[in-house]
Amino acid sequence: MTRPADIYLRFLQLTEALRGLPTLPALDPLEEKILEFVARANQKNDRLSVRDMMARSELGSPATLHARITSMREKGWLTLGDTEDTRRKQIELTPAALKHFDKLAEAFAKAAKGS
Repeated sequence: MTRPADIYLRFLQLTEALRGLPTLPALDPLEEKILEFVARANQKNDRLSVRDMMARSELGSPATLHARITSMREKGWLTLGDTEDTRRKQIELTPAALKHFDKLAEAFAKAAKGS
């Protein structure tokens, strides 16, 4: 019988292999947290502006978050979309970032299947 921990450890092994594939540039741990936060907001169809993100003190100071968002845009993970207020920009995942999450989901399914 496979323990749940075995499935998770297999998933981690598969995701490590994904990191070696030439896709988007790697993210640091804070950028990964930001990416996950944006993805969760996106999944719930919540609007997430740059200002909203910079107000998330648990992720860092506004200056740090602004720098990381800029870095993630340059790396191809995030894009900024227009809103009805031209001064506010909506943070969105790029198609490449969405594809990354698709690959993670496939790795999770494969780990759960045990193959």
